[in-house]
Amino acid sequence: MPRIAFRVIMLASVAALTACGGGSKEVADRYRPVQLEQAASMRVNGYLWQAAIETLHFMPIASTDATGGVIVTDWYTDPSAPNERIKMRIAVMDSRLRADALKVSINRQAKDRGGEWAEQPVQQATVAGVEDAILVRARQIRIGTVTEKDD
Repeated sequence: MPRIAFRVIMLASVAALTACGGGSKEVADRYRPVQLEQAASMRVNGYLWQAAIETLHFMPIASTDATGGVIVTDWYTDPSAPNERIKMRIAVMDSRLRADALKVSINRQAKDRGGEWAEQPVQQATVAGVEDAILVRARQIRIGTVTEKDD
């Protein structure tokens, strides 16, 4: 697995496994379309949406469409791998919290000998790792929200 892809999975997994808030709160709050209590009225699942924003907090966000459920990042270069970069597109395609409601697309580029960026293949394990990190975080958000209401 390429170095940057492994790093992205690790960063996404750490972000998903951290407690609510953490370093991603500012980014997550800025892109939060609605409060999680209103998730049921959204066309897309609010938990998946919020989890995707939080999981990708280390990447620059190029655009978001809360109604359509699409998040597009800008190119991200890991400082430890300056000759590689990635860009992600996350689509939340359902109002239910389900694995098949999430689609992750990753573009990876590496500098060739001439210094130009060239497309590189992305391993399916990298895509699956990001999807898993988002799903884990979405479940954590849902359980945390339900627990808070029960108290």
